[in-house]
Amino acid sequence: MKKTLLVGALAGAFATMAHAQSSVTLYGLIDAGITYTNNQHGSHNFQETTGSVNGSRWGLRGSEDLGGGLKAIFTLENGFGINDGTLKQSGREFGRQAFVGLSSDQFGTVTLGRQYDDVVQYLGPLSLTGTQYGGTYFAHPFDNDNLDNSFRINNSVHFQSANYGGFKMGALYGFSNTAGQFSNNRAFSVGASYTYMGFNVAAAYLQLDNDLNALNQAASGPGAVTGDATFVASRQRTWGAGLNYTFGPATAGFVFTQTHLNDATGVNASNAGTTGTLALPGGTARFNNFELNGRYALTPAVSLAGAYTYTDGAIGGTSPKWNQFSLQADYALSKRTDVYVEGEYQLAVNKGLPLTADINGLAASSNNKQVAATVGLRHRF
Repeated sequence: MKKTLLVGALAGAFATMAHAQSSVTLYGLIDAGITYTNNQHGSHNFQETTGSVNGSRWGLRGSEDLGGGLKAIFTLENGFGINDGTLKQSGREFGRQAFVGLSSDQFGTVTLGRQYDDVVQYLGPLSLTGTQYGGTYFAHPFDNDNLDNSFRINNSVHFQSANYGGFKMGALYGFSNTAGQFSNNRAFSVGASYTYMGFNVAAAYLQLDNDLNALNQAASGPGAVTGDATFVASRQRTWGAGLNYTFGPATAGFVFTQTHLNDATGVNASNAGTTGTLALPGGTARFNNFELNGRYALTPAVSLAGAYTYTDGAIGGTSPKWNQFSLQADYALSKRTDVYVEGEYQLAVNKGLPLTADINGLAASSNNKQVAATVGLRHRF
């Protein structure tokens, strides 16, 4: 009897130890608000909005300790609209992220699945559009550089190094998954960042090589970026660099990005968060984005953030330009819940040619100016 009890106790202890080496976490974020826009297709509008700063989501994140500093990891993350309960990311069940991989304390992490590119991973945190301090409505026109995560990379293998004295790097390749079309509908990116004392610098590059016909496929079709590409173009190349400096409760930053398109024939309106009148005539197009940003913690619960972005374009012999001023004030009710007020003003100019203002995520203005203001609530779990 004593032996039976001893064996049972030992078995229970080992089971507890094995269970302690694995974990699965349910997490999420819900962002809802009321937005006023002074001009949407010629009329002002009050509307309930979702994801004005951060897209609403829920997900599962897990890890298993394999010993020797090695872990098996996975993430499944769903995006949805809190205002109507619909799926985002072209109706995908886990459209925000879906990957599995191995993580080493010494060398880094290798993951496979649907993932963020390295412009998002390394440069995004230096821009207010890529963070909780601005997000969706702070995005550069049409989210042309993807800093606001308009699309992810399917069929991708991603390596991210360990942190070596503040230095990190990553590289990603997204397969076309189509026989005989290895170089069509693929993607690749590289990025790196370095943190030293209060400084954080980063640089990244992303390239999409697309078959124009395949861009109109359903989200379930093959290809590294299918169903949610921002632009209809045979090639998109985006690169950029940025610098942040934190001193006491303040952070100041600057980010530059350039996006160059070949055979650009259109903007995928629902994916780019736009309904504006940008014409892409089928040749080359280029966007240069200059973002100056800053944030300041007045108290542990109250923070202010703001950005000015100037975008210089070159499209079919025209030179469109956008100026956007964005401000946010946030009050943390707790560690998981906060309320915010933010506003944006955008001015678009194209030297006499028609070009409407179009704050990302909202319907376009009927003229070249647009103002928006939002009161919102975010809850994390």
